[in-house]
Amino acid sequence: MFKPNPLFTDGCVLRHGREIAVFGEADSGARVKARLTDREGVCLGAASGSAREGRFLLYLPPQEPAVGCVLTIVCGAETFRAEDVAVGELWLAGGQSNMELPLMNADGGAEETAAHDDPLIRFFEVPKYARFCPEGEEAFARTRWQRVKPGEAGWVSAVAYWFAKRRRADWPEMPIGVIDCWWGGTSISCWLDEETLRQTAVGTAYLTSWEENARGVTMDMYLEAERRFTEDLAVWNKKVEEAKKQLPPDAPWAAVEAIAGLCPWNPPAGPGSPYRPAGVIHTMLERVVPAALSGILYYQGEEDTCRTDRYDLLMAQLIALWRRRFGDGELPFLFVQLPGWDGCGEPEAWARLRWQQERVHRLVRGTGMAVALDVGDRANIHPTDKRPVGERLADEALRVADGRPAPEAPRITGLCHRDGEIELRLSEPVTGNPIGFEILDTEGGWTKAEALLRDDRIILPGDPLGIRYAWANYPETDLRSAAGLPLAPWIWPE
Repeated sequence: MFKPNPLFTDGCVLRHGREIAVFGEADSGARVKARLTDREGVCLGAASGSAREGRFLLYLPPQEPAVGCVLTIVCGAETFRAEDVAVGELWLAGGQSNMELPLMNADGGAEETAAHDDPLIRFFEVPKYARFCPEGEEAFARTRWQRVKPGEAGWVSAVAYWFAKRRRADWPEMPIGVIDCWWGGTSISCWLDEETLRQTAVGTAYLTSWEENARGVTMDMYLEAERRFTEDLAVWNKKVEEAKKQLPPDAPWAAVEAIAGLCPWNPPAGPGSPYRPAGVIHTMLERVVPAALSGILYYQGEEDTCRTDRYDLLMAQLIALWRRRFGDGELPFLFVQLPGWDGCGEPEAWARLRWQQERVHRLVRGTGMAVALDVGDRANIHPTDKRPVGERLADEALRVADGRPAPEAPRITGLCHRDGEIELRLSEPVTGNPIGFEILDTEGGWTKAEALLRDDRIILPGDPLGIRYAWANYPETDLRSAAGLPLAPWIWPE
């Protein structure tokens, strides 16, 4: 048995500037050698070692960016050869459906798919399998790198595509590779292992709830329930599309539901479900561990908005776990703060999760957060304007991964009492109408506040017990920086 991981096939992208992990399957004790050469055949680096427990893992020395290389892996009489290998940046794009949304379905995606030709942007999509099975093994073995060229990029993550295109503009000579690894509707618990989940009460609660719902469900029972659920969801999605044709573009989600009915989003629990805690981390993510990454792009949280008020704890655990799995404790972790959507049944649930994401950004080193408050869709949980999201992630990469200045969403940085007013300090000046502010009264209720914009400060009257901004599932806001980025949500006291 000798099977290099499909990550190392023709057209693959290896990370520059650090040791390159090369791995796969081989008989225990077998001697494996790897060699990277340039387009002239000059050796750039080599490594060798013995397989253990059916796997081999070698580390090539760090390399400078390059194209046209050849990677050769030898085990006994078998030789594996990958051509057109690039050394550049390698990012992993993970999360749920808003990361999954393909370029062909995003604004401007059809034009990009038809025309964009860039041999130095390449994608590798981890097949979506929620359980280990022969079909999943075969699908992963067949997976290959695809470069961006006309007619062949429509299936890639729209967010990751716009990130990669902007990244290429920032570093014109740098090859950019993206590993797509996502599944729509997955909770953050699906991307954590059981050991990590059981370290906290909130993680244990996810496991316990799932175990109770799945108790006594056999695989056959689950597969039949999954089939019915998939059919019902497809019928409802068609009703939604028909409803949107009858309504104005800015119609609220309630108007869509009045025509299409409530979403039948109640995936069955069972042993083969992609929505089980500690599931797809094993069946998907671990297939590409421990690739040498340049960083992680993450867009997730919708599924957890009504399930926990400690998303920040789970996300901090996920960042630490993924960094360990990929062997880099400083790995840049860039994520998207949830945009606006008014279809959540629980008021303020999305606002609370956005603040949990803000906490993670403030407290966990090496993270960047793209504020997307202004690119949501009132009636669509999957907004199609993905270009700003991808480009804001690229700006975060400039700041976090490269240490270069880049536009960042303005924030409220503090407050002070002055002459019977509250003065909110901002990280930078903003323009626009200062709507979206609320104050907490002595009765414990929140009411709209008349705010004034004065240079780089927001002025509120009186001496309220609390203040919050953009605190709604789909908030009405207007304040932006000179770079056009929205003022981030905020609450005081926390």
